[in-house]
Amino acid sequence: MKTSDFDYYLPESLIAQNPAFPRDACRLLVYDSKNDSVEHCHFYDLPKFLSKSDVLVLNKSRVVPARILFRVNGSLREIFLLKQISLNTYEVLLKPARNFKVGVIVRVSEELECSVTEVLDDGRRILSFNLLSGVDLNSVLFKLGSMPLPPYIKHSKAVFEDYQTVFAEKDGSKAAPTAGLHFTRELLSNLKTMGVDIEEVVLHIGLGTFAPVVAENLGDHKMHFEEYEMPLDVARKLNEAVMNKKRIVAVGTTSVRVLESSFDLEKSSFVSGTANTNIFIYPGSYDWKVVDSLITNFHLPKSTLIMLVSSLLESKGVKNPVKKILSLYELAVKENYKFFSFGDAMLII
Repeated sequence: MKTSDFDYYLPESLIAQNPAFPRDACRLLVYDSKNDSVEHCHFYDLPKFLSKSDVLVLNKSRVVPARILFRVNGSLREIFLLKQISLNTYEVLLKPARNFKVGVIVRVSEELECSVTEVLDDGRRILSFNLLSGVDLNSVLFKLGSMPLPPYIKHSKAVFEDYQTVFAEKDGSKAAPTAGLHFTRELLSNLKTMGVDIEEVVLHIGLGTFAPVVAENLGDHKMHFEEYEMPLDVARKLNEAVMNKKRIVAVGTTSVRVLESSFDLEKSSFVSGTANTNIFIYPGSYDWKVVDSLITNFHLPKSTLIMLVSSLLESKGVKNPVKKILSLYELAVKENYKFFSFGDAMLII
């Protein structure tokens, strides 16, 4: 299977620049895979499609201010923090990369300087920080950092909390788990009142989620590892759900990655704990274990995310799942749905 198989046309005007207000006022395209039918709704209609026998799984990772912008001799520089390696060392992306030579010391602010110690693949670098004042590096980095909005959001009025889910709790993500952005506290309360079991896991979003696919053959694409956590009490509840044949509804592709990575087929159960996953899910390559339904956004062309959604359709018996996902996206374009991070949502049942 090829990366180009997942390409589609999207007018730039349909790339959402701002979030919906209130959050659950965004639109919701519901695809019923059993009946091959589509219903156009709003996200606040979600309770119509869930029941007290469902388990809804959220990713409670919180976005950190990972983008650090500063100037050197008047020229703009950018450090994008990916992962902390040690006390003073991070894996990063740099712009322009040519201005960050190995061993050259760069002054970031009055409090901080840095130097590249190693060049990795995919444009990544290992950056060593030297704290000139202050006592805690992470506090300084977070103070200097800003909201890591993706590059296709060019003129947004959003503030940082708009790019956090209302249930965000554990710092670590370098991008928002965007399917969760549509939930309001009131909507979550209503679902709980209905009897929907709402569970929370953690996956800290990094390159594994948002790195572009550069290989034409999907089998050649290298997924980066992302850290996830399956809490013990959540694993127990999910194991009960599997035993009782309850429907597991993942909120976002990141929740999918936790659920599918933490389920042990030999034990037929979820395994609790913290681990890393580089799971790559695309049609023709993956046998789904536990996820039955998915709430997700409309994703970039040729991304691993649209590939994952297509694979879910395949697991639900949809013939030619690539053609189907592209037809659903074509319909969303025709109906003027908004795409990507601040865009509208899709529910696959």
